[in-house]
Amino acid sequence: MSYPLSTMQRRTVLRQAVAIGGVLSASAALPSLALAQSNPASASRSAKNGLPRIVSVNGAITEVIYALGAQAQLVGTDTTSLYPEAALATPKVGYMRQLSAEGLLSLKPDVLLATSDAGPPAVLDQVRSAGVKVEMMESDHTWGEVQRLVTVVGNAAAQQARAKALLADLNAQWAATQKLVAAARGPKRRVLFILAHSGTPQVSGSKTGADALIRFAGGVNAIDGFAGYRPMTAEAMAVAAPDLILTTTQGITAAGGIDKFWARPELELTPAYRNRVLVHMDALELLGFGPRLPATVATLHRRLLTA
Repeated sequence: MSYPLSTMQRRTVLRQAVAIGGVLSASAALPSLALAQSNPASASRSAKNGLPRIVSVNGAITEVIYALGAQAQLVGTDTTSLYPEAALATPKVGYMRQLSAEGLLSLKPDVLLATSDAGPPAVLDQVRSAGVKVEMMESDHTWGEVQRLVTVVGNAAAQQARAKALLADLNAQWAATQKLVAAARGPKRRVLFILAHSGTPQVSGSKTGADALIRFAGGVNAIDGFAGYRPMTAEAMAVAAPDLILTTTQGITAAGGIDKFWARPELELTPAYRNRVLVHMDALELLGFGPRLPATVATLHRRLLTA
């Protein structure tokens, strides 16, 4: 069974990362933009400055707010907002798809920023009815998604000039990353992304964030027969024949370590297993599609070449 709403699947990854404990790469940062550290108490300053008070219901949106230096306006975040580390200290409004109007309105926001899979819809309607501006953003796993995110967040936060500067910087990073990937020579590696945070591991087909990341980094998705995610089976592994496995660091942790990850019998049928070729990265960094995307793609590209 496939899951046509791949965006929802991506958010599920991030929710599972929360459950696992959010193994964050605290050293990771935007290459040219130092993310300011949050002080939850500073949120009240936004009202004094006349700037909108913001609730962010998405990890990538929260990263953009910090990249804009607008974290003083942040009065609440959801549980997928795991980066930067300071975001962990912000008041939490719960998981993005299980919001409550009471919890949101208690923070007295002017704006709620979310992606289209946030909800329930009735709760968002209640928040709108209370006079809070609700901005919902679509996700399509493209660079344009990041550009739209920066622009919409900048407008909502009344930080248009900072958003313009951030976007220019990110566009330059993205161009440099594309140039780096295009300069690679040799055959492209067949990459299989496995989501293995809990229960039955799943593999990613087309129209998923993982598929987009693999292509951005110069690889080929070893799964091309379906869209969305499906359970990992021995038959699928034999047909896909990946020469590299990509997964999340949280998935490795959930499996009990790399050796136990490789112990799954389905993997024995793959060239990747025979050569023990595995790349794992933090789930939010890998699938967040926020301002770290250029750096993430560059990192993944290098690891595809050297793993």
